[in-house]
Amino acid sequence: MTNRITSLFNIELPIIQGGMVWCSGWKLATAVSNAGGLGLIGAGSMHPDTFQEHIQKAKAATNKPFGVNVPLLYPEMDKIMDIIVKEDVKIVFTSAGSPKKWTPFLKEHGITVVHVVSSAFFAKKCEDAGVDAVVAEGFEAGGHNGREETTTLALIPSVRKAINLPLIAAGGIGSGESMLSTMVLGADGVQMGTRFAVAEESSAHENFKKSVIELNEGGTKLSLKKLAPTRLIKNQFFEQVNEAECRGASPEEMRKILGKGRAKQGMFEGKLEEGELEIGQVAALISKIQPVNEIVSQIKEEYQEAMTQLQSTKYNF
Repeated sequence: MTNRITSLFNIELPIIQGGMVWCSGWKLATAVSNAGGLGLIGAGSMHPDTFQEHIQKAKAATNKPFGVNVPLLYPEMDKIMDIIVKEDVKIVFTSAGSPKKWTPFLKEHGITVVHVVSSAFFAKKCEDAGVDAVVAEGFEAGGHNGREETTTLALIPSVRKAINLPLIAAGGIGSGESMLSTMVLGADGVQMGTRFAVAEESSAHENFKKSVIELNEGGTKLSLKKLAPTRLIKNQFFEQVNEAECRGASPEEMRKILGKGRAKQGMFEGKLEEGELEIGQVAALISKIQPVNEIVSQIKEEYQEAMTQLQSTKYNF
C-alpha cells in the first residue's frame, strides 16, 4: 500500500504504533517498524538518559524508520530535544501541548513532525504551525484524552474537512476493518495504541496485559476530568477517583488522590488495584497477547478481506 503516510515516513504500511507510557520501549517500536509499520518510542515515562538509551538500542535493532513520541509538557524538554537532534531521530510525534514552540526547531533539523489533537480546531492550529501530519484521536482512546469527548467516527471527517495535511486516525482502532473504516472517512493511516500495548514486545507488565485481554465492553471509563481526562480500567484506584469526582472534589484533592507514579505502579509494575491502568475501549475486542509480526499480519488480512467485501457489495440508492 502506498499513500501520503507511507511516503511521508518511508514505510510499507500506514500503521503507526502509539507512543504509550510504560509500554513503548525500543523493543516494541523496532518490532512494529520491522513488521512494516512505524514504531514509536514513548518518551513520556522516561528520564533523558533512559530515553537516549532506548533510541540507541532501537538504531541497533532496526534499519527501518522509527520515531519518538514526546509529550510537550515534559519537565526536561530541552534535554529531550537535544537528545533527539544528537541521535539524529528523523520522526517526532508531539502531544499534550502546543506545537508552536518546538515544531520550528525540529523542522530546522530536518525532522518530520506530527502532532496529536482531539479536535478540528486544534488540527488547523497544527497546520498553521507547520507540522507535516496530524493524528486525530477520538474519545475511545486509552490514556490521556481530549476534553471534547468527540468519538473517532465524528472526529475524522471533521478534521479532514479542516486541514489538507496527511491525517492519521486514532482511538478505538485495533483491527483491519476499523482501519479501513477510518480511511473511508478521510484518514491516510491509523495509529494503534491498545492493540500494541498488549503485544509480547510491549514493556508493560504481564499482569497489566492479562487484565486488558480479560476486559469486557464497558470495562473502561474516562476519568480524572478535572486534571487531564484519562481512560482507565475500572479497579480500586478508579473507584476512589470516581467517588471523589461524583461528590465534586476539587482539583487539589484529585491531585492528592492521584499522587505520584500511579501509571508506573499499574502498567509497569503490575499493581492492578492501586495502580492507574490506562487503556482504550477497543481492549474489549482483544482476546490474547501476540507478537507484533502476528498482529500486523492479522490487521493486513482483515483489511484486505474487508476491502474485498466492500467492493463486492452493491447498493442501489
